[in-house]
Amino acid sequence: MKKSTLAIAVSAAFFATGTFAGSVADPVIEAPVIVEDATSSSTGTSLVLALALLMSVPVLTD
Repeated sequence: MKKSTLAIAVSAAFFATGTFAGSVADPVIEAPVIVEDATSSSTGTSLVLALALLMSVPVLTD
């Protein structure tokens, strides 16, 4: 009787520790957040200047 009780206690201890080992689901790994600095360019200013120059050509040549 003592051997069977000991065997049950040992097997219960092994099965109980398996429940705390973790889950069978794959771990969820979040992707790192990458922040890129926006670069400003001067093309907007030159485009406005070129458009103003093109619009002023007919006025100046008239």
